[in-house]
Amino acid sequence: MTTPPSLAPLARRRLLARLALAWEAIWPAIWPALGVVGLFLTYALLGLPLLLPGWLRMLVALGFAVAAGFALRQGLRGFRWPGNDPADRRLERDSGLEHRPLAALTDRPATDDPVAQAVWAVHRDRVLSSVRRLQVGLPRPGLAKRDPVALRAALGLSLFAALIIAGPEAPERLRRAFAGEVAMPAAPPAMRLEAWITPPAYTAAAPIFLDPAGGEVSVPAGSRLQVALSGGTGGVPALQIGQSATAFRALDNRSFGAEAMLDQGARLVIRRDATEVAAWTLTVQADQPPRTRFTEAPGRATRGLGIRLPWEVEDDWGAVALVAEIRLKARPDAPPHVVEIPLPAQARQARGVSGPDLSAHPWAGLDVEIVLRARDGAEQDGVSAAAALTLPERSFTHPVAQALIALRKALSLEPNARREARVALDRLAAAPEAFEHDTTTYLALRAARHRLTRDRRPEAVSEAQEIMWETALALEEGRAERTARALQQAREELRQALQEAQRQMEEQRNGERTERNAEQRSETERRIQELRDAIRRHLEALAERLQQENAEAMPYDPQNRLMDRRDLDRRTDRMREANRQDRPEEAERELAELEEMLRALEEGRSARNEQQERRRQQRQRGEQQMGVVQDMVQREARMLDSGHRRAEAETQRREAERRAEQQQRRTPWNRQTPEQQQQQQQQRAEAEQQAQAEAQREARTQRALRRALGEVMQQFGDLTGEVPPQLGRADQAMREAQEALLQGEDARDAQQRAIRELVEGARQMAQQMQRQFGQQEGEGEGEGEEGGEMMGQGQGQGEGQDQAQDQGDGRDPLGRRTREAPGAQDAGSDTRVPDEAELLRTRRLQEELRKRGAERERPQDELEYIDRLLRRF
Repeated sequence: MTTPPSLAPLARRRLLARLALAWEAIWPAIWPALGVVGLFLTYALLGLPLLLPGWLRMLVALGFAVAAGFALRQGLRGFRWPGNDPADRRLERDSGLEHRPLAALTDRPATDDPVAQAVWAVHRDRVLSSVRRLQVGLPRPGLAKRDPVALRAALGLSLFAALIIAGPEAPERLRRAFAGEVAMPAAPPAMRLEAWITPPAYTAAAPIFLDPAGGEVSVPAGSRLQVALSGGTGGVPALQIGQSATAFRALDNRSFGAEAMLDQGARLVIRRDATEVAAWTLTVQADQPPRTRFTEAPGRATRGLGIRLPWEVEDDWGAVALVAEIRLKARPDAPPHVVEIPLPAQARQARGVSGPDLSAHPWAGLDVEIVLRARDGAEQDGVSAAAALTLPERSFTHPVAQALIALRKALSLEPNARREARVALDRLAAAPEAFEHDTTTYLALRAARHRLTRDRRPEAVSEAQEIMWETALALEEGRAERTARALQQAREELRQALQEAQRQMEEQRNGERTERNAEQRSETERRIQELRDAIRRHLEALAERLQQENAEAMPYDPQNRLMDRRDLDRRTDRMREANRQDRPEEAERELAELEEMLRALEEGRSARNEQQERRRQQRQRGEQQMGVVQDMVQREARMLDSGHRRAEAETQRREAERRAEQQQRRTPWNRQTPEQQQQQQQQRAEAEQQAQAEAQREARTQRALRRALGEVMQQFGDLTGEVPPQLGRADQAMREAQEALLQGEDARDAQQRAIRELVEGARQMAQQMQRQFGQQEGEGEGEGEEGGEMMGQGQGQGEGQDQAQDQGDGRDPLGRRTREAPGAQDAGSDTRVPDEAELLRTRRLQEELRKRGAERERPQDELEYIDRLLRRF
């Protein structure tokens, strides 16, 4: 009997419900039998049957089989396959239906009343419509209620662990659990071979693992072979390299190991009980010495007193050291002077140029020979060809310094000529007027003579030469130069101390370290004091030099307050205060400003000169930007002319077509042939394409001009703080012209407006520059009128007033105007009021700082720094 289509979904759900009911009945029934089987498998995989005699092993296996069969029989004894009625009840229960609606599908009305039959049919249709909403829940065997302590999980975990323990022996152990033979020991593990070669450490190469299947391997000389063999059956294996054989050493009952150094190529074989286990063909590469050479002939550096040594080095595994050995040509047996040349790590090929300064060496000014010596990790050396060179030497102008340098060079050529050197030193010391009766110089000459006379060590000659060199430098440079070098050294040491303090502060913020802050603070305090003393000594030396040059005292320039010692002291005091408050970044900023002051002092520059130079540079940048605007005007005018030509050509073409059309109307017998009309249309199309292509090119040019104008506006705004509005209107007109050209329309009106606005914008730029930077040096009244056409009206008289106010006459040491100064009442206070550009920059800075200060996700130290800056405003 076929199932009606309307009952097909119900039939499928009934089948699923019957399967779920069957599983709920079968699974609890067969679980005891499965538990017995799981126990047996665990027992067998653990190897426990191998510990029992054969007859007992069979008996245990039979007992497990009987137990499993009995449990299965007991569990399935009352099982019946579910019918449709239990399936319907399960469907109704899982779907949440009440009053057993599925029974209506099999029931029939008790009477044949048509009304009853119709009502029953409606009821049956409703039931059928609900069939699609029937649900079959997942089977619920309820095994957890029967096994509340989860013994099934313990059994499954035990079975999994036993399977892992058995590994590849699991089939064999299961077979022996049923076998009746006498228990045999467990099968030995499979043989495992591992072999690798470790290259020498200087190669920095990774270990090479050998394939147990064999093959060919190439390794560097000095590599170490290591072999490990475990498992399998047989005696002690042997390692054979070429004709020599070495037995493995025993690591335990079944493991063996062997090691060997590989110095030459051979066939490597591992044997066990006369059986070849594995074999490889080894090729050993001998390490080659490094190769080095001069890529160019050594010579003097283009700047300074250094020498130029272009070098190149190669090695198969990378050179580790490269030195330049310099030997005195007149004394080849003398120990060479060695200059180390840094190399990149493990570079197999490298080249570079070294520039050591040997002007202070005793061999300076003498002929030498230079060779390069490279060394690799195997302690092998490679030497280049020798190159001749005369070491650069410093030139001296002081007579005594020249004599000391000549004497120093003579001792380099002949160290045993001590007597002649003593005589020369006595001659120099006997004429103190040659070195201005300087006591330090006299004592240095006597110390060098004593060293050559009393000290018979070979090193005494070089020590005396060092004294001569220092004395010559002191005589040549003078005290000011010596104090300048000491000042430079103090600045470098303080900068390093501040950088170290800042690094420690960063580590303290990150929680990496917190010690040594007090020690670092005291060290920085000492460096600041040394810098202060060095500044004082240098200023005294400068004053002494001026006095020696017939100057009564160091002149005071009110315009140059960089030489004010009180200002220098105030800056060092601020550096001390910042160091005590653990603010090394502020101390470093003060040091940078102090260095700028000292640099200006050393170079003889003043603050006024710097300001004038800065204004001159700004004026030059502004003039360059104005030149760019003028170039834009010219290019825009050329495009306007091109637009006029295109419009005129289009007008002429249309006029010619109109006349030709009128002529044809008057003389119909002279009509054009189709070929002539086609040719005329083709010419018209070519002319239109050419005009369109030219318009597209001009549109691209117009876009480039807009971009250039935007850059000029940005740069001029950064320079002066204000952008003329005419340039903005010119940019708008350029944009309209570009759009018109792209659409094939007339762009002449927009281009004319752009030219007018550019010209007016250039005029405004000239006026702004005149107001802020004044007129150029050398500009006069006549030039002002000529430049007024382009640069704007008015002359730069503000600069002249500034110059009058900045004169040194009538000012106190702090640069303020005194009451007795001429014109003090007229000029009024010299307090400078910020102009509009500076106010605009200040507002921009404030807005940017407030915006960043509102971003609370920034680091705390940065937020605190921003707050301090805002408090200054």
